[in-house]
Amino acid sequence: MKFVHIADMHFDSPFTNLVTENHMGEARRLEQRNILKKIIEYIKENKIEYFFIAGDLFEQKYVRKSTIDYMIQLFQTIPSTKIFISPGNHDPYIKNSFYKTVDWGKNVFIFGGEIERIEENKIDIYGLGFTDFYLEKSPVENIEIKNKEKINILITHASLNASDKLEKLYQPISEKKMENLNFDYIALGHIHKKWDNQNEKNRILYPGSTISLGFDEPGEHGMIVGEIEKNKTKIDFIPLDETYFEEIELDISEINSEEELIEKINEIKIQKSKFIKIILIGKRKFEIQKNKIIKLIENKNILKIKDNTKINYELENLAKENNLKGIFVRNMLKKLEENKDQKEEIEKAIEIGLDVILNR
Repeated sequence: MKFVHIADMHFDSPFTNLVTENHMGEARRLEQRNILKKIIEYIKENKIEYFFIAGDLFEQKYVRKSTIDYMIQLFQTIPSTKIFISPGNHDPYIKNSFYKTVDWGKNVFIFGGEIERIEENKIDIYGLGFTDFYLEKSPVENIEIKNKEKINILITHASLNASDKLEKLYQPISEKKMENLNFDYIALGHIHKKWDNQNEKNRILYPGSTISLGFDEPGEHGMIVGEIEKNKTKIDFIPLDETYFEEIELDISEINSEEELIEKINEIKIQKSKFIKIILIGKRKFEIQKNKIIKLIENKNILKIKDNTKINYELENLAKENNLKGIFVRNMLKKLEENKDQKEEIEKAIEIGLDVILNR
């Protein structure tokens, strides 16, 4: 049997971390549509029998009916392909979900909150969906395969080997326990980076998010395609997203002015397919005005600037001086000690104040 496995498309995500004047959020939402169309075309051309969607297909909070209609129309163009959806924490199978209120078509099966087994001729497909935005205890580790002679598939949205409290809210499951279930393939969703863990018998895979949702998701994004016979599995990953997000560090310790910084940034060579966040590091000698700088940069593929620099003054030494400078720094350091949660704002105020004193 041949299949395609995707997860974490997050249709109609607001892309809040990419919202800029160049409408990147809107552009990424259009790319989501184009990439789903690519997947459907691949399924048609390669006569794929099964399409597994392991959760977070859309954003429950933001998804529009027109987006749901678009997906359904595409699914209807592959009537011979059986589509299985396991809702995740961003698109749970809840009362007002489009999973419940809309007809997805005869070839689409959506898993609910109980483990279900769909029997095919030589294949059994098990699945479990979220019925809330959290799922702290998972029943999937206790599945007993009914017919071990068949190809057995599991589709679900989960945190494999969850180690922190947050991830344990999203169906934490043990890798070892999942391996012991002896599925021929386990199609997971939730982790946005493609990752596979394989041994001779099992396949437990995340395809990662289908498109990158921002700077915290570098690398390739796409889909898993596979072909399974009993005790024989062939797996490939096909990249789909042509847009890459990267972070570049720039040390400004030797840069003396805002104008010089802008010149340095403009000298950075950037491929058209890449979007960049500049992270400024080192000791600054001038005030960093991120919003002003981003507007003056020539290359609009630079979307964001993050200021991780430190003030270029020895404050403890300045505080010992018996002059206006020393009085100002002593007062500000006292304020900083009393308001540690406002460290960034107070350091910025110290920088501006010292610039005024030194240049008056």
